[in-house]
Amino acid sequence: MKTIIFSSHKFEKQHLIDANQGRHELVFLEIPLKKETAYLVKGAQAIAIFVNDDGSEEVLKILHAAGVKYIALRSAGFNHVKLEVAKKFQMRLARVSAYSPYAVAEHAITLMLALNRNIIRANSRVHDLNFSLENLTGFDMHGKTVGIIGTGEIGAVAAKILHGFGCKLMAVDQVENIELKEKYSLVYTDLNTLCRNADIITLHLPLTPETHYLINADSIKEMKRGVMIINTSRGALVNTKDVINGLKSGQIGYLGLDVYELEGGLFFEDRSEQILQDDTLSRLLTFKNVLITSHQAFLTDTALQNIAETTIHNLDCFENSLGCENEIGV
Repeated sequence: MKTIIFSSHKFEKQHLIDANQGRHELVFLEIPLKKETAYLVKGAQAIAIFVNDDGSEEVLKILHAAGVKYIALRSAGFNHVKLEVAKKFQMRLARVSAYSPYAVAEHAITLMLALNRNIIRANSRVHDLNFSLENLTGFDMHGKTVGIIGTGEIGAVAAKILHGFGCKLMAVDQVENIELKEKYSLVYTDLNTLCRNADIITLHLPLTPETHYLINADSIKEMKRGVMIINTSRGALVNTKDVINGLKSGQIGYLGLDVYELEGGLFFEDRSEQILQDDTLSRLLTFKNVLITSHQAFLTDTALQNIAETTIHNLDCFENSLGCENEIGV
């Protein structure tokens, strides 16, 4: 089955080729899927898209008119696809529901430790032969209270790692994880209580209308002064302008982001020779207590292999008219 791979990257290409084993005709395009590029699907029955590709109504209309029947998402999230429109056009969609919760959880912990112990600043100083320790003081993770918002697969792994540090664990989730409560002394509570008590808050939940801007001026106001906020989930869980105000006032002491609400067109690309046009991101980059990575939490060899294998499996199911456990019920 001819499949167009939009937003393909060098780091994933060989994994997809190896998983495919020649079963499907894969056409790799580095450009993203959007209105201006959707015409390139001509002759293809399927496409495989990445996290910042455009699955809006306008784009889906073009894909449908061109004969695309199947969409394989190389991600767990699917908020970038207009599901009701896909249903109208009888398109089948499947995602990579789980690729490596360890990869993302470990990256979240990495952000915490790097911010806490000023690793980036310390490394830069040493390269400048400045061996002073002034203004590099961190804190013991042991005994600190960490609030985990979302205890699905990724949040659960993060909880287990943090328990190993000796952290006190609080969480918010509609579904309580009994193992985390019984074995790791995690206490479920409401969002306001978590915000008031947590020294560190880490986000591990999908973007939905209910979770959009979950972190905002009101929730920040409830937090401990000097709180650390970590987001490795979806950028729009956080109102960036409200977070900037929190950083300016000192209410937020540390911010670690692997995602950004306006990352489309920026992340995954080399923009080093260009002038940054995003004033909000420019402001974020001025803070020494902010650490940003460009949506790389998933980027481990294990995760890439799992994403590739699941993507090809989903295409196999589509081609052979089989039910697919990863299909999104539209």
